[in-house]
Amino acid sequence: MKKSTEKSALDRVRRYSAFCAEWLDAQAGRFEALDRSGALDRAPEIDARQLAADAAAAASAADCMRLLRRWRNERLFLIAWRDLVGGAALEETLASLSDLADAAIEAALTFAERELEERYGTPRTDDGEAQRMIVIGMGKLGGRELNFSSDIDLIFAYRRDAETDGRRRVPAAEYYKRLAREVVGLLSEQTADGFVFRVDTRLRPFGDAGALVASLPAMESYYQAHGREWERYAWIKARPVAGDMAGGRRVLEMLRPFVYRRYLDYGAFESIRDMKALINRQVASRGLEDNVKLGGGGIREVEFIAQAFQLIRGGHEPALQDNRLLPTLARLAEAGHLPEHAAADLEAAYRFLRRTENRLQMWRDQQTHELPREQARRAALAESMAYDDWDSFAAALSEHRRGVRDAFEQVFASPHADDEPGEGARILALWEEDLDEGQTERVLADYGMRDPAAVVAALDRLRDDALTRAMGDRGRRWVARLLPLLFAAAANTEEPDRAVIRGLDVLQAITGRATYIALLVEHPAVLSSLVRLCAASSWITEQIKSQPVLLDSLLDPRMLYRAPDYEELRAGLGEELAVLPEDDLERRMDVLRRFRQASVLRVAAADVTESMPLMVVSDHLTAVAEVVLSAALDIAWSQMVARYGKPVIRGGERDGETAGFAAIGYGKLGGFELGYASDLDLVFLFDSPGDQSTDGDRSLSHQAFFLRLAQRLVHVLSTQTGAGRAYEVDMRLRPSGQSGLLVSHIDGFAAYQRDKAWTWEHQALVRARPVAGDRGLGERFRALREEILSRSRDEASLRREVTDMRRRMRENLDRSGGGSLDLKQTAGGLIDIEFLAQYAVLRHAGECRELMMFTDTIRILETLESGRLLDYESTKALTDAYRAYRMRVHAAALQQTRAMIGEDELTTEREAVRRLWRDWLGSADAGDASGPAAGVT
Repeated sequence: MKKSTEKSALDRVRRYSAFCAEWLDAQAGRFEALDRSGALDRAPEIDARQLAADAAAAASAADCMRLLRRWRNERLFLIAWRDLVGGAALEETLASLSDLADAAIEAALTFAERELEERYGTPRTDDGEAQRMIVIGMGKLGGRELNFSSDIDLIFAYRRDAETDGRRRVPAAEYYKRLAREVVGLLSEQTADGFVFRVDTRLRPFGDAGALVASLPAMESYYQAHGREWERYAWIKARPVAGDMAGGRRVLEMLRPFVYRRYLDYGAFESIRDMKALINRQVASRGLEDNVKLGGGGIREVEFIAQAFQLIRGGHEPALQDNRLLPTLARLAEAGHLPEHAAADLEAAYRFLRRTENRLQMWRDQQTHELPREQARRAALAESMAYDDWDSFAAALSEHRRGVRDAFEQVFASPHADDEPGEGARILALWEEDLDEGQTERVLADYGMRDPAAVVAALDRLRDDALTRAMGDRGRRWVARLLPLLFAAAANTEEPDRAVIRGLDVLQAITGRATYIALLVEHPAVLSSLVRLCAASSWITEQIKSQPVLLDSLLDPRMLYRAPDYEELRAGLGEELAVLPEDDLERRMDVLRRFRQASVLRVAAADVTESMPLMVVSDHLTAVAEVVLSAALDIAWSQMVARYGKPVIRGGERDGETAGFAAIGYGKLGGFELGYASDLDLVFLFDSPGDQSTDGDRSLSHQAFFLRLAQRLVHVLSTQTGAGRAYEVDMRLRPSGQSGLLVSHIDGFAAYQRDKAWTWEHQALVRARPVAGDRGLGERFRALREEILSRSRDEASLRREVTDMRRRMRENLDRSGGGSLDLKQTAGGLIDIEFLAQYAVLRHAGECRELMMFTDTIRILETLESGRLLDYESTKALTDAYRAYRMRVHAAALQQTRAMIGEDELTTEREAVRRLWRDWLGSADAGDASGPAAGVT
């Protein structure tokens, strides 16, 4: 006898498993053969194809059942043997049990198909291919985590309705119903040899009341119209296990949006709490405290923890769309959703509990999860788990269960559960219109409200909203829980009225999406951040109202109030796009939009809490734009190359190179001065030599390729989708403006700048720089920019053209009047400073080349001072004024208003700018170019 089967091993297996002992007694000869072959020393061989062939060859259903049961019992013995003697890890045991079930189901299906084909023929597709039944494994079978004596949860389906092709034709629905019944009987009927698996089909649409087998269109219709939360939970584990495997994968893909919603679904917390409460009641009523699956801290709680995060985040994080529990726990830790130590503790507990569950079921091949009460059984179980006695095993089990219970409570604890019962009751009475006018005013005064009429009007708007009226009971419960919390949070702000009114406006916008209301109730920190941001900015309020998915960004205050840098942005967007198919343009465009919105929200949050200086705000907003623009260009480029091939250069020194394309940023983008709602001023360049074509089957000339690339890039950025727009794109600064080509060859662009461009176009070059695309082409643009800016210019002509352009701009854009001044356009305002900086560059770049290093106004002014072209006092006056103006412009943008000031505001700053305008350009303001100019210094 081999070492693996020495007497002590046999004794242990007999002592730990009555099922194994009985099999050994009945199959002594077979055991010796298995031992000699080495089968006891490796994972059981489960040849599904051979088993299916043997089943198909069976003479009768009775012969097939006998074959399947004897084959099953022998494989089950081998799995138990390796587990009990310590030769198999938990993963091997669970996978072998799952493989056994897959093979048995396929074999039963193969035999049943043969039987029915003789009578009815086979349903076929339009091209004559036989349609097999789709068999979906659910639960632990679906997750390849089957336990030793488990039921198997199956859902049967078929692709489409048709008739069989036999002598007695029947509809596909009738054929597949008979086929499914045959399969269930072959597997679950009790015979002298036992059974293969008990089959549970109650997870199908409409449960026991529904058809045993459904077509794919019927399934899709059911889950769209009737799918319930617990069914989403069940389908996490789904896996095709037999029959039409491609059809099974199609089912999973079809139901993916039902299971994994694209937004973060925090309503899942309450659903799982409800399911767990139901289980707890069953445990208490049936005395199941010693049940390692359903009892407190048992297997089901570990599953709930993992699957709750999958339901909540799986649509947003495809890596969590896994039907296996242990890999899911690991990914939750990697993503930071669970602390690493908590995930490790849950994994250890799960392994311990599943091994215990299998040892319990290996005793008599019975589906039990109850700890034994007999002393002998307890001793055997403890010994099989490598413990000296029951007490030490029970202590370890209790420790694991306590850890699971604690983790479950931390994840699913209902927020505000400890609040006083009467807390917020007055707000609910106000919501339900149970208070008279005097009571209403007193309640709102207690919450710091100074304008009760406006607050009541906001409540009325919410109450009268059609979606609010159409809410189900669950949604109304969420709102009733949220309103007192909203008022309490608003009371802690400096402007309670504004905070609560804007908060109610957001609530009205998300009323039809209960998951976001659930998020605010489940996460008080999110509600607090929302109220704080709403109080600070109407622009932020409108952004969240239009895109409620931004509420997800409020989850981590540490990240929310710390604006991301360029590399963090680039890596984050890259990770989000990497998991999407390259040909899924719609989803990739939505990712760009949501990423941009969430990133800008983080900048705004840091801005309104005064944790970030003004110039840094614009730097971050510019970084967001550059990252999104580069990603959009990559998307557009990939699509164009896939369709038309690459624009490869043929011949000459650059033979084999890919022609370059570059996006040049102008205006606020080029000058690192983007605001919250700024457009992107872009000019597109390419550098292909001569008349050449792409290398694809559907080739285009390089010029046509880059024109379509530019069009597609603008489409990716600016098209309105359900997620909004990424950016509006303004192309009017390209050569010849709106009448010019959308994309210019670098040589043609250079010729235009040298020979045809107006002075104002050279002014625009001051704030222009490459922001995306080919670096080599970007460097050629930089060299051209320096050439143009450093030209020698006639001083009088330059002064006249700059002041003329400024006059025309003011005439068309200045909104000053009625005692208010337009801060950007008024004399001595923000645009005057920008014009002064641009004028200085055009006049002095030839003698002070450092002026061409920068594209932003502040550093240009500082370079004038370091180059001795402007004195310190004047530099400080201009930079201080510019910063003050920009702060007011930003603040106005956050409140969605134009930057207007009173005539008595910022007078010192405006007068300093006007004085310098007079000194430099020889006029009292931009509308008068007469008189001699004193020059910059």
